[in-house]
Amino acid sequence: MLRAGSVVTCVACKNLLPSRMGVKFRVPLQKLHPLSRAIHHRYSANNNPQRPPHCSAARHYTSLSRLPMRPPKSRSGGHGYQQHRSFWVVRLAARLLKLRYILLGSAVGGGYTAKKTYDEWKDMLPDMSQYTWIVPDFVWELSENIDLDKLTSALPELEEIAKLLPDMEKIGENFTFLKSLLSSGLGSEVNGASGLRLLLETTGESTLRATDIPPTSAAMSDSSDKKFKKSSDKEKFDQLQEELLRTQLKYQRMLERLEKENKELRKVVLQKDDKGIHQRKVKKSLIDMYSEVLDILSDYDSNYNTQDHLPRVVVVGDQSAGKTSVLEMIAQARIFPRGSGEMMTRSPVKVTLSEGPHHVAMFKDSTREFDLGKEEDLAALRHEIELRMRKSVKEGQTVSPETISLSVKGPGIQRMVLVDLPGVISTVTSGMAADTKETIFSISKAYMQNPNAIILCIQDGSVDAERSIVTDLVSQMDPQGKRTIFVLTKVDLAEKNLASPSRIQQIVEGRLFPMKALGYFAVVTGKGSANESIDSIKDYEEDFFQSSRLLRDGMLKAHQVTTKNLSLAVSDCFWKMVRESVEQQADAFKASRFNLETEWKNNYPRLRELDRNELYEKAKNEILDEVISLSQVTPKHWESILQKKLWERVSTHVIENIYLPAAQTTNSGTFNTTVDIKLKQWTDKQLPHKALEVAWETLQEEFGRFMAEYKGKDQDDIFDKMKEAIKEESIKRHKWNETAMDSLRVIQHNALEDRSITDKPQWDAAIQFMEETLQSRLKDTDSVIADMVGPDWKQRWLSWTNRTPEQHIRNETKNELERLLKLHEDHTAYLANDEVTTVRKNLEARGVEVDPALIKDTWHQLYRRHFLQKALSHCNLCRRGFYYYQRHFVDSELECSDVVLFWRIQRMLAITANTLRQQLTNTEVRRLEKNVKEVLEDFGEDTEKKVQLITGRRVQLAEDLKKVREIQEKLEAFIEALHKEK
Repeated sequence: MLRAGSVVTCVACKNLLPSRMGVKFRVPLQKLHPLSRAIHHRYSANNNPQRPPHCSAARHYTSLSRLPMRPPKSRSGGHGYQQHRSFWVVRLAARLLKLRYILLGSAVGGGYTAKKTYDEWKDMLPDMSQYTWIVPDFVWELSENIDLDKLTSALPELEEIAKLLPDMEKIGENFTFLKSLLSSGLGSEVNGASGLRLLLETTGESTLRATDIPPTSAAMSDSSDKKFKKSSDKEKFDQLQEELLRTQLKYQRMLERLEKENKELRKVVLQKDDKGIHQRKVKKSLIDMYSEVLDILSDYDSNYNTQDHLPRVVVVGDQSAGKTSVLEMIAQARIFPRGSGEMMTRSPVKVTLSEGPHHVAMFKDSTREFDLGKEEDLAALRHEIELRMRKSVKEGQTVSPETISLSVKGPGIQRMVLVDLPGVISTVTSGMAADTKETIFSISKAYMQNPNAIILCIQDGSVDAERSIVTDLVSQMDPQGKRTIFVLTKVDLAEKNLASPSRIQQIVEGRLFPMKALGYFAVVTGKGSANESIDSIKDYEEDFFQSSRLLRDGMLKAHQVTTKNLSLAVSDCFWKMVRESVEQQADAFKASRFNLETEWKNNYPRLRELDRNELYEKAKNEILDEVISLSQVTPKHWESILQKKLWERVSTHVIENIYLPAAQTTNSGTFNTTVDIKLKQWTDKQLPHKALEVAWETLQEEFGRFMAEYKGKDQDDIFDKMKEAIKEESIKRHKWNETAMDSLRVIQHNALEDRSITDKPQWDAAIQFMEETLQSRLKDTDSVIADMVGPDWKQRWLSWTNRTPEQHIRNETKNELERLLKLHEDHTAYLANDEVTTVRKNLEARGVEVDPALIKDTWHQLYRRHFLQKALSHCNLCRRGFYYYQRHFVDSELECSDVVLFWRIQRMLAITANTLRQQLTNTEVRRLEKNVKEVLEDFGEDTEKKVQLITGRRVQLAEDLKKVREIQEKLEAFIEALHKEK
């Protein structure tokens, strides 16, 4: 230590101090500058004999080591003082400069280190520029589409929110007062207000004990004061409850206002996105993807035990319990037909609820959108649902298991899939089918037995609980209540009618029914009027529960009331069940797909997997190709087959009714007159009809022929039944143009009127036609006679056959009649009675008994043969008669009027065939093609018809494969979207 004015320890340190500082400071050595300490220790070595002196090398480590060593000078004199003062200033400046450099170096080093650390941290981050596409475009443009300043200004100020908060000081005063009240002896009131007592206990105050309550005798000492305090205490208690309810109401209104604003904002965003202003394709919503899978599964009937276990909300309840009303409140629209006590839900209705910018509804098989904000669209939707229900119900039935699929979108609607089932009944009334009750039970069980289905059990609160049927049914399907939500409807009527409100509490707490459930809810779905709107029902429901003593007395909890809370709970339960079970269902369908594909590969390795619709389209194209082939038939072919068929149809009438009677005349004039009359009658009545029948039959045969020819070209036999049905139906629908008959009659009449044969080839063609016709008739007549008389002697000897007694009689009769013809070659076509008697007596003389009818019948065939033989010989004579025909047979004994008749018939056949061919190719083939297309279209729209016509294991296997693949693919897409949403 340096002490001024005493013994100097170090001469150098002494010189550093001015003499005026003598006794004022005691500076510790530790606080000196290091330089000063070095100087101090150097010059103080001689004063400490125990410490060895510093070596001479220490001089190089001091700032004064290069200065010459001077002897100490006295402090007296001004010059020495000035030197010491200058050295102190230099030392102080050196210190300050060193401190600045230290600070500057620290700042530069720290900044560099911080920058290097920041760069390393920045390099470690991933490049997020590649993932900007994940965020939708409208998010980046929200500032452009939404006025955030306006939204901020619309929010309430902090002062307004503070005003809505309860007065905590006043509530604290009330709590203090109630605490003092409880400790003053109101034991009965405290025991009754258990909820309030629990509230006081949770604030941290000490609980009330029985020992704190004074005896009753002390309380009765001042009865008048007690009554006054009791009345005032009740008033304060009621005021506290009212204030709490008012506070809750304020919060509720504020939340509703904020939810409404949020709903409007979401609607604006959805509308912007729905209009496509960002020019991107809007993806299908998650609930729509799930609903499509359920729609496919509703039509899928698997033979591999892959059942539909996908979740959906099944709404069941007694008839008129309010099922449909609850569903309408969840859907926020009056979409179902209504009736007073009448069964309106006649088939299951699957309703897919999802959020969207507009409140609309649409059927799955229709593109029409019903605007649920317009009353006319709502009425049309209800009417359409009622029509579909009645259409699905088969004749003689009351309900149907066929599902009607409907989707409802709108702002704020919870996403889920609900199925509204027909109400359970206890008695079948008049007008219902006898099995209606059992059918409803079977439909309900079929939906509820799905282990992943959420059962929404609806109970009417306005009737006695013991009358309910649905609770027992639900208990059977879900005994543990792991997937059941119980809903008590018409609570307003229940509170009004029930003398004991605690009964409602027992129901919603699950203590009245043996049925267990995940949750219990109480709702009000209107006042019973069909004209109430959803908004008015919501307001009525909220007003009722706010003023209801059920909620005020704690019998119902706040989360158990209103359809809004119910829809939130059902939606959460639905999506939880979906996430837990959908992947298991996808695996089940994957296994089913593998089984089906294995069966197809083993049984049909070289065939494509075509389902019923694809097979129908393939058969449809083949049939249309066959119809088009009709237009490629040549005119010559049409006329040839038409002429041939027409003559086959009318030849008998021409020979029997025209030619034979006319040939019995004595001269050519009478012959021609008879022929003209009979041809005229024939043309007016029968010939056009016969011609059109022939043309229609020819068209059918050619159509069938082309189908048969096409069948040989690797056609699938599975189409045979279908093609035959389409062919028959098309022919049945086809009607020939009736106006063509009148024009055909005129053409045929004109053709038969013409007798002028212009050249020898026409004459020769008529001769040939006549000869061929007569020879054909003669051959047929000989065959008939041979059958009548039996085998001749040659056949009897060669074939060892004999004649029957009837054939023997006919043979004898034939022989007798042939003798008569030889005697009278110009005999008429009919036998006289005396001639019949003569023949019969001659036969009796030979021992043959014969009936006169048999004689006449045999004569008819024999005369035909005789006449045809004479006509053939006359035909040969007329071959050279064309010269006489040109001279009108003047001065000639040869008469060839029969050749002219056959020429007229032949020409009429050719002209008729040409006319029919033109009508066929120009009109009827096209009309037939049109009919075939119509039949194909009708059959294509009729699913049942296609199932009847295209059948077999191959078809069913392809159908199952297609549906299982579609279900699996849609399930996988849904699962992927579900994971992305998480």
